Amino acid sequence: MKNKTVIVAISGASGSIYGVRLIKALLEAKTRVMVILSDSGVSVLEHEMGYKKEDSFKDFLISCGVELKQETDLEIFFQDEISKAPASGSFVHSGMVVVPCSMKTLAGIASGFADNLVTRSADVSLKEKRPLILVPRETPYNLIHLENMTRASRAGAVILPPSPSFYTFPKTIENLVDTIVARILDHLEIAHELSSRWGS
Repeated sequence: MKNKTVIVAISGASGSIYGVRLIKALLEAKTRVMVILSDSGVSVLEHEMGYKKEDSFKDFLISCGVELKQETDLEIFFQDEISKAPASGSFVHSGMVVVPCSMKTLAGIASGFADNLVTRSADVSLKEKRPLILVPRETPYNLIHLENMTRASRAGAVILPPSPSFYTFPKTIENLVDTIVARILDHLEIAHELSSRWGS
């Protein structure tokens, strides 16, 4: 069976580590990954994780412990590359995750304002009935945020806030983050052993 292809968009909310850890887990699961970086997402990656935008993002991922066995397993795009494959409904993939998802990106997706590769790819995922998972990183939520999440959910998106679980007694930030990555993988129907399941 052909390996799955998953789109991972990193937008400009705090929590870049969620996107990086998801990319790592997907590649370990032999999934082809297409990454889309928003301009603000790059800025947050620089601030939170030490990424330098003049450097190769692939090299940065490798420095974060991501193992890249084949160059074709990972493709990197930026928000202005609107003509790339994820922007087309004819491009078939196994799901898209916006992680972290800023409130601006959420608003664009919820309103159909597809002005860049992130929001266009999400719009295409919804219209083609492909899985779209949004990981909104904001607190507290105001009414506009909640209404946008409701609107996106009604259109078919899964709203998966990064609310980590503690019953597995995570010992590191990576362990804690991986409790959310595990839930994302579950919704993408990708097998993993990132965390134990309650009652197992």
